[in-house]
Amino acid sequence: MWGLLLGALVIISITHWVYRWRNPKCNGKLPPGSMGLPLLGETLQFFAPNTSSDIPPFVKERMKRYGPIFRTSLVGRPVVVSTDPDLNYFIFQQEGKLFQSWYPDTFMEIFGRQNVGSLHGFMYKYLKNMVLNVFGPESLKKMLPEVQEAACERLQLWSHQGTVDLKEATASMIFDLTTKKLISYDEKDSSENLRENFVAFMQGLISFPLEIPGTAYHKCLQVNQGRKRAMKLLGNLLHERKANPRKHQSDFFDYVLKELQREGSILTEAIALDLMFVLLFASFETTSLAITMAVKFLSTNPLALKQLTEEHEAILKNRENADSSITWKEYKSMTFTFQVINETVRLANIVPVIFRKVLKEIQFKGYTIPANWAVIVCPPAVHLNQAKYEDPLAFNPWRWKGQETNTASKNFMAFGGGMRFCVGTDFTKVQMAVFLHCLVTKYRWQAIKGGNTVRTPGLQFPNGYHIQITNKETGTKST
Repeated sequence: MWGLLLGALVIISITHWVYRWRNPKCNGKLPPGSMGLPLLGETLQFFAPNTSSDIPPFVKERMKRYGPIFRTSLVGRPVVVSTDPDLNYFIFQQEGKLFQSWYPDTFMEIFGRQNVGSLHGFMYKYLKNMVLNVFGPESLKKMLPEVQEAACERLQLWSHQGTVDLKEATASMIFDLTTKKLISYDEKDSSENLRENFVAFMQGLISFPLEIPGTAYHKCLQVNQGRKRAMKLLGNLLHERKANPRKHQSDFFDYVLKELQREGSILTEAIALDLMFVLLFASFETTSLAITMAVKFLSTNPLALKQLTEEHEAILKNRENADSSITWKEYKSMTFTFQVINETVRLANIVPVIFRKVLKEIQFKGYTIPANWAVIVCPPAVHLNQAKYEDPLAFNPWRWKGQETNTASKNFMAFGGGMRFCVGTDFTKVQMAVFLHCLVTKYRWQAIKGGNTVRTPGLQFPNGYHIQITNKETGTKST
């Protein structure tokens, strides 16, 4: 008898718990949706790999069922997913007031609990201004020749190879350039390959948090030892620079040292090194994906390639010396190039989700979003919206003609928005534009193998994207 009563109580308790899980408390009307299984939520569905270039299946299915704003649960946390341009804009504009930058535990475990991305308010603005001193327009004007030289040297090298995995090759090129600019690092002069400590992070940053051998998350945590090695190497470089300061500032480390030694500075060595780590990782991974996608799109769109080539050949013809470096005026004149870049990042959706945390309960379009819930902004749903973009899956750079291509809007957020608009946007665009300039004016290329993409939800080229590059004038290629 007592056993039956105890069993009934257990069943009632579990039933009540499941009910409360599926129907969270709220002072108003929650967005529609499903919280999935207790604790697990809809995590498996969210992280399921897909090869579609369209809106992620997880999001698209729920948009059809619930509308542009819906709720779910990921890794035990209640989440509101926004595909609504108005709510997205509101979230970005209310940064630090009603919303705050937030990252999943998987990200925090890999990047560290005190990573720069988790900083807010004054400290975040302070670090942002530091970065703009290196990657802002004034610095980029001086950097143009270095970017061009790096692109030309690599392209010439690749033209003598049978094939090259463009994603891997451009990642290496950008990493080398960035490390020289930030810390004057040269792999040839170091006993350790710094980049090897970064290469496996992207697969696990936004992955299902299952620490079982073979999973992306487990691999990323294992490679996280690489973060420790990278941080140790950066720390050693910083201390070495302290002991032997330079007379003239020549890289970001010099700027950091000056700031650390400034009276009343709020910068610490730990924050400075973490900032360096994040800058190095973000610069090569995202930009190499964007360049690879741009070349892939151009390979299948001869009209776009023709107009892009004509734009860059016209720049050469208008110079007194065709072999001189790109000027800032020439860079800013690359109108169609910027259209190609915008269309590439719109379609590529390299950043598939943007995370925020709700600081105060909010009301929006009749829905209540409770405090401490997570909010996910979904750029692909905005960028592939048929109501805004005609034939949204088509690569059509001309759709940007006459439009502003250098800012965020309700319908374009490839580089984020609001206060946290990506500080590396200009640097990314410079690298893409200069690389395309060097490529289309001097070389032809042919896709050989690979090129298929998988999203988990981050973008990956599981089999690479292998191309063969030929010099237009000499026809040079490996045989």
